[in-house]
Amino acid sequence: MMVGRAVWMLTVIGWLGVVQLNPVEAHPHRILVDTDVNVDDVLALFYLLKQNKTEFDLKAITVNTNGWSDAGHAVHYVYDILSVMDRDDIPVGVGGEGGIFPNDTIQPNVGGYLPIIDQGPSTAGGCRYRQSIPPGQSGRLDVNTNYGMRKGLLPKGNRKYVPLQQPTAQQVMKDAISAGPITVFLMGIQTNFAIFLMTNPHLKKNIKHIYAMGGAVRSTCLGNPTSVLCGDIGNLFRPDSNPYGEYNIFGDPFAAYTVLHSGIPVTLVPLDATRTIPLDEPFFKAFEKKQDTYEAQYCFQSLKMVRDTWSNDEFYKEFCLWDPFMVGVALSQMHSLERGHRENEFAKLEYMNLTVVTSNRPYGISDGSNPLIDGHLIPKFGVQKNGVHSGHVQTGMEDPFCLIKEGKGKCQDGYTKETTGAEAVTVLVATGAKRDRDCNSIRAKDFYGSFLDVINRPKKTGRPNIRTQFPLHESVLRKPDFGKKLMGKALIFDMDMSAGDFLVLLYLLKLPVEWVNLKGILVSANGWATAATIDVVYDILHMMGRDDIPVGLGNVFAVGQSYSSFSSLGDCTYISSIPQGSGGSLDSDTLYGFAHALPRSPRRYGFSTKEFPRLGQPTALDVWKSIVKSLDPGSKITLLTNGPLTNLAEIIPFENSDSVVEDVYIVGGHIHHDNEQGNLFTIPSNKYAEYNMFLDPLAAKAVFDSKLNITLIPLGIQKQVSSFQNILDKLKLTDSTPEAVFARHLLSRLWKLKQKHHRYRHMDTFLGEILGAVILGSSHPQLNPTFKFTPLKVVAEGDVSVIGQLLVDEHRSKMVKILSSVNPEAYHEEFANILGEQKQSAVVASFVEENMVMGCPGPNRGSGFTSSRPLIHSNDNLFFCPADDAFG
Repeated sequence: MMVGRAVWMLTVIGWLGVVQLNPVEAHPHRILVDTDVNVDDVLALFYLLKQNKTEFDLKAITVNTNGWSDAGHAVHYVYDILSVMDRDDIPVGVGGEGGIFPNDTIQPNVGGYLPIIDQGPSTAGGCRYRQSIPPGQSGRLDVNTNYGMRKGLLPKGNRKYVPLQQPTAQQVMKDAISAGPITVFLMGIQTNFAIFLMTNPHLKKNIKHIYAMGGAVRSTCLGNPTSVLCGDIGNLFRPDSNPYGEYNIFGDPFAAYTVLHSGIPVTLVPLDATRTIPLDEPFFKAFEKKQDTYEAQYCFQSLKMVRDTWSNDEFYKEFCLWDPFMVGVALSQMHSLERGHRENEFAKLEYMNLTVVTSNRPYGISDGSNPLIDGHLIPKFGVQKNGVHSGHVQTGMEDPFCLIKEGKGKCQDGYTKETTGAEAVTVLVATGAKRDRDCNSIRAKDFYGSFLDVINRPKKTGRPNIRTQFPLHESVLRKPDFGKKLMGKALIFDMDMSAGDFLVLLYLLKLPVEWVNLKGILVSANGWATAATIDVVYDILHMMGRDDIPVGLGNVFAVGQSYSSFSSLGDCTYISSIPQGSGGSLDSDTLYGFAHALPRSPRRYGFSTKEFPRLGQPTALDVWKSIVKSLDPGSKITLLTNGPLTNLAEIIPFENSDSVVEDVYIVGGHIHHDNEQGNLFTIPSNKYAEYNMFLDPLAAKAVFDSKLNITLIPLGIQKQVSSFQNILDKLKLTDSTPEAVFARHLLSRLWKLKQKHHRYRHMDTFLGEILGAVILGSSHPQLNPTFKFTPLKVVAEGDVSVIGQLLVDEHRSKMVKILSSVNPEAYHEEFANILGEQKQSAVVASFVEENMVMGCPGPNRGSGFTSSRPLIHSNDNLFFCPADDAFG
């Protein structure tokens, strides 16, 4: 091991020699950042972007997609940050559709959506490590939205995700590293970079150094022996199964092992160091008083929201400047080495011999937990059959192997462990933050001062925030005045935010309110989109002038999937069937690239605070109760469900729910005849299930077993009417209302993607989802729907090959009304005609138009326009030119 350390030191001395011999020819340090875009990552990015570019030049950013954020939200967040800082020159990579095959073949552009050992041929898969991160509040939902601050303060950039055009993480890494010597900053799970090293060994020579925030070596108590983290080495919450793992390493231990053992010099900033620099109260107050730039204001408001929503009163002790501190240590180290110094300005450093634990003793077992060993005569990736990678691999946060009846768990997956022998790698490790050299300073640590000074520099300052640009943005809610109109049937729409669901939403909003009165929207967050996409629902409602409609957020877990011991965490048995990349949540979260063009609603996901009283996201159950309470005596509600039945199953147990519900229209389910298969294309063994039933089978069973009057729109009839060509032809014949144009462009994109790439072969599924709304709301004389009545049951338990299937059960007395035929021509015509109606049309067509209105003086600022204004197309940003008199 002394040999490894000597080689590392010789490398450093070599660099120093070059710098000393050629001081005039020194070039900027080229830097590549891989980030999960968590709150601390954002602070770190701003801190790095404010540096002198002639010394530290950020060349590329890649987004790791299996950590604290989701790909679609994260990539737009990075684009917006770079736009604010006037750095649209920096390429951003995310995802990729490559896979890894059983014979160890790694395709180009593996997206990093799954840990390396679980990566198969697609982006759909399990969550053995990621289930340690809550998908809802206090987890990915809060990070994707930055607790509501991102949409409320950060302007939209010009760049956006476009399907099949977005640079992948591997592509951006390869381009940046191929161009010359570079330093890599790892701010999250290390899957992307490990995949790069495995597929491009010839380019390792260009990587000068790796700086990583992650891992935990020794136990610390945060100076608070009563803290919940005291005595733990790691920071996984809860530590019942693994008290050693730290999120960035635990998210993909084999990737972290690959990076650490790559032979490239590594400086690690683990929890040992970051726990010595918590965001203490004096620093917070100093930051509050010094916000001289827009980026400083944004960073402070983000931290303030985190503090105000922290789960206990230990924020100042438990929240640390994890990634900003790592960046500070790295820049100081690079600066010092260039000038021949060994002293780091911000951290105490020492060499340690480390490895990353990827499996648990005893080694050489085959218990079904380890994809590297199980079922392989020759272990994958050349690992030894009885080596350190051959033991039990933690399968989840409640893995029975890891749990101990009394006390904390025994699993060590992701532990950055001190060791000796062949597995040891000599690493330079930060062990603590240095104290401020100014004894009179209220800031306890040197890095505090650097961060505040840099983030407040007037040079390289960001562009104005959205409040400065558009002062009325927060105050304009667009609500209709229906006067004395006699309102139609009360409807609640339950959606999982797939592309088809948004087309349904537009259709429902265009139906005359005398026919259908859309009273509320329930969002299922365990379907095709992640929970943060609820903001797109708000934007559509804002576009259509319906900010009066409440939106409730449902559970992020299917029934029975959350852990009873800690309900914020759970398994992903069913939602793992949804691709995370192309054709899946990446596209749904960005609405296939068009969400960026929508107007920005003042309503958004967030928390209600004194500063942001309008925020505070109601639950689906809250919205249901409120609507029921508002009904006139004797009135009833119709429900239309277009996703998993999780929300509806939660409503059923409430008293009188069956008496207040008139009808339930369920879009989904598959009744197979003559071997006609379902649409669960990511699970080939399950031939006859349909996604909406499979995504929450226990909820589906509860609904079908209830007393509710159900009308089923099954997969078979949806397929019969799914013709992109026909519906697009009809839309071309209608008036170009903003909503009709939006629908036409979205459907056209889905059709083109289906024709171009196999990842989009299932796009017909979303086209068929519109049918339920048309059957419910249409008055078209030639629609000619016919129905039959059949007793059905849902397979809710058993093997994954049968779960979610609908079976005819002659022993059941309850009959389900099933749509059996409809006139496809009339269906397409009805949808197009309703969207082309001038009545109840969009009051603001796009973000571009809204900016023009909000940014211009005049008494009509913020009011709606008619839909007769000429249409402009510009790089997929659809917007309408306001008439000359639109500004008053």
